[in-house]
Amino acid sequence: MAGNRTVGILALQGDVREHEHVLHGLGVSTVRVRRPEEIATIDALVIPGGESTVIDKLSVAFDLREPIRDAIREGLPVLGTCAGLIMLADRVVDAAAGQQSFGGLDAVVRRNAFGRQVDSFEAELQAPAIYGDPVWAAFIRGPVIESVGPRATVLAQLEDGRIVGVEQGALIGLSFHPEISGEPRFHERLLRTL
Repeated sequence: MAGNRTVGILALQGDVREHEHVLHGLGVSTVRVRRPEEIATIDALVIPGGESTVIDKLSVAFDLREPIRDAIREGLPVLGTCAGLIMLADRVVDAAAGQQSFGGLDAVVRRNAFGRQVDSFEAELQAPAIYGDPVWAAFIRGPVIESVGPRATVLAQLEDGRIVGVEQGALIGLSFHPEISGEPRFHERLLRTL
């Protein structure tokens, strides 16, 4: 699948270790990305959950915003979960003042659409492209994908039809945390793009 490829995990803030655990379980080497020069050493990138406003500010402080934007434009495969989805979206509704995303994913995403931390929940998803057992997902103050443009396709939905997963070429954005619920198939899907 990925051979001896290396997946970077943006390690500015968020659930980095959980993604490392899933990827190591799939036999993949990882590197924690904190400096611009590390972008050139990876074959794919994971943008973890956390707080999108903090990830945005730290990406500027660590001179990573533009290198990541450039890498996405040049075709770097990326998996963004929760806050990572927000960072991949071309448009963010309810963004904090001055907040920017890396962009690349033809989708409109609403921050904190599922409410506060106490409103966190788990649910079974409709994800026809993900074969095997049903997808069980953990949502923690997650965003929702309000609309998907013509370049992207819906990957996962809640039973009520709300879109919680989208992909566009080698970009995958998820409202939920597969790394927390022990769901490796989205990471595997990222690896198949390598």
